[in-house]
Amino acid sequence: MFTGIVEKSVKVVGAAQGPRFVRLTLATDWADVKLGESVAVNGVCLTVAEITPRGTGFDVIAETLSRTNLGLLKPGDDAHVERAMRVGDRVDGHFVQGHVDGPAILVGQVADEREWRLTVRPPVELMKYVAPKGSVALDGVSLTVAAVAENSFEVALIPTTVKLTTLAARAVGWPYNLEADVISKTVVHYLEQQRSRPG
Repeated sequence: MFTGIVEKSVKVVGAAQGPRFVRLTLATDWADVKLGESVAVNGVCLTVAEITPRGTGFDVIAETLSRTNLGLLKPGDDAHVERAMRVGDRVDGHFVQGHVDGPAILVGQVADEREWRLTVRPPVELMKYVAPKGSVALDGVSLTVAAVAENSFEVALIPTTVKLTTLAARAVGWPYNLEADVISKTVVHYLEQQRSRPG
């Protein structure tokens, strides 16, 4: 479980093809990370598979590569990282599982003296989970939905988010990893199940 409060952006230092996976190595400097630990990378829950002087290695399988933007990362790129919550931690964002629902394509951005705003378009079947002023995670960053249209939604970035993450640096067409709010998904699923029951 994560909060969507990204600890930092780190460099990708390796993306090596394995027999059934890609070994993604990030230039982390954690002194206490352990093998088997869960870390969110661009919002995707991954398991620490290797610890070397170069950094921390994660094995990304084909299923994950096909559903997320991790397969687009190459050495020199930046990735967001967040370690799993510990019991007793303050929850500053919202509950994020690290289970990506699908891509949210960046289709527009506005950056002026008033604000920095992104417009993204997820698969149409995911729009039912997006509510005005609700929570979403894009590339692992907890955000509040600023506006909702029929097939897209907007988020407004605060200066700290612009500075500490890559969200504002992505070009139009980038597929952010979208995780809809787990509470929204649970409520919608429950209501759909109730409607489908006979009688």
